[in-house]
Amino acid sequence: MILMALALSFTATAQRSKQVWPEKFQGSEKVVYKTAGEVKLHLHIFRPAKKKSSSPAIVFFFGGGWNHGTPAQFEQQCRYLASRGMMSVTAEYRIRSMHGTRGKACVEDGKSAVRWIRSNAKKLGVNPNQIVAAGGSAGGHVAACTGVIKGFEAKGEDLDTSSAPNAMVLYNPACVIAPIPGRQAHLRAEAIAGMSARMGVTPEQLSPWHNVAKGQPPTLVLHGEADLLVPFWTSKVFVEKMKKVDNQAELAAYPDQKHGFFNYGRGNAKNFMATMKRTDEFFIKLGWLKGKPTIDRFIASLPKGR
Repeated sequence: MILMALALSFTATAQRSKQVWPEKFQGSEKVVYKTAGEVKLHLHIFRPAKKKSSSPAIVFFFGGGWNHGTPAQFEQQCRYLASRGMMSVTAEYRIRSMHGTRGKACVEDGKSAVRWIRSNAKKLGVNPNQIVAAGGSAGGHVAACTGVIKGFEAKGEDLDTSSAPNAMVLYNPACVIAPIPGRQAHLRAEAIAGMSARMGVTPEQLSPWHNVAKGQPPTLVLHGEADLLVPFWTSKVFVEKMKKVDNQAELAAYPDQKHGFFNYGRGNAKNFMATMKRTDEFFIKLGWLKGKPTIDRFIASLPKGR
């Protein structure tokens, strides 16, 4: 059963009507970072409240099983971190329901997004050595792959400019998408076949746990312990493996919380606030942000009903 729902979720959503992504977010800039065939992919950029010449940057990748989803998922995370001094971006990337693509294309697009930000760092006012890849669920998988998976680079891009982030923040990420020792029940045969079809390559090639190596970026993973879609233990073993090879990695556990608990608009925003505070503290520890988290003030400033 474990990860079965994620591996096969495209079947349940294949009949959804074609999605329409937001044209623009108020106060953001929309730029094309990549053209894949006839598809133009955009970044929605929220600049820091106080303009700087060299700010840290974060790019978020939405969840949705590599099949659906919207960059609107991380709008409020972007707005908050921009208020704290980070250039914050929520990215489009190709998904199956809209573009007929597989997971390997999602990962390629994630790498292209990080590379584009680094290539344009001077123009954007970004420190090219302080770029974060972040995301939730399948988007967390995409973000993790930018930091731990080699290859899957888009043709024609400047490969002299790295597509690897300098840090990762992963919310209930799919970091174990292939069987691992001691966890034989993790994926049944049909789920393995389903995941292979979703990825377009053997799952091990795009499974972050299977590709952990020394020298990968500092990482924060935030995961609900009651998650039935992407089980908590998958993040636990990923963080343990990162630490085993001396990578900086932290796991923030949230008791009784289910998949997507961190999203803005869930409940009374308690978990959104808690996860953003923990994310903020991670950047403070890295020395990329200063002062104390201001998430309480940010929430209070939002119009009622948002």
